[in-house]
Amino acid sequence: MGLFNRSTRGVALAKAGARLYQTLAPWMKEIAALMALGARPAGRVRLTLSDHALNLLWPRLQGFLAAPPEIALECNQDNGFRDIVAEGFDAGIRLGESLAADRVAVRVSADWRLATVAAPDDLARRGLPAQPQDLTQHEGFNLCPSTSGGLCVWEFARGAHSLRVRVAGQLTFNAILPLLRAAEAGLGIAYLPRTRVAKAVAKGRLMPVLDTWCPHFPGYPL
Repeated sequence: MGLFNRSTRGVALAKAGARLYQTLAPWMKEIAALMALGARPAGRVRLTLSDHALNLLWPRLQGFLAAPPEIALECNQDNGFRDIVAEGFDAGIRLGESLAADRVAVRVSADWRLATVAAPDDLARRGLPAQPQDLTQHEGFNLCPSTSGGLCVWEFARGAHSLRVRVAGQLTFNAILPLLRAAEAGLGIAYLPRTRVAKAVAKGRLMPVLDTWCPHFPGYPL
């Protein structure tokens, strides 16, 4: 029993071939639809990143929402260090110095800079630091990554000279926003990314100090 009838004028489906085609046609359409779906990006992408990295990347993330709706992006904001593979993340955004040796990364943001800031009334009360070492005499707020168990050291550089200062204070946080709020309240000095304090400085709620000592950092890698 053949599936086709052949003649010198052409080829046509035989009765058995027509029946087979009617049976398989719906399945072939489903397969074609699945193949078309697989040709486009789809699925959930799990991303771990710091709150500062999220702030820098937010304009790009807004553009990402215009991507095909088959893509879902899960952003896990955390300032600590994560084992991307063990915790099931697809990618992570951290400072380049925090990357494991076996990781491959590409830059996803421009260079950025830190700023040491305090409220004007706090500086009037405690005095203006002239050099980074003077910060040890001030009340400072520290950032403690949730997975490290230690405080972030404040890094400064001017020309070929660089130094690291541990600033003591009563308040320690694991996120940037409460550090900013504490500084605006006049409770002490904070060491934050310049982009996060720009509005407060422009409105006079905060003043930058030791500006010539505040270093630049390369953009975040993904």
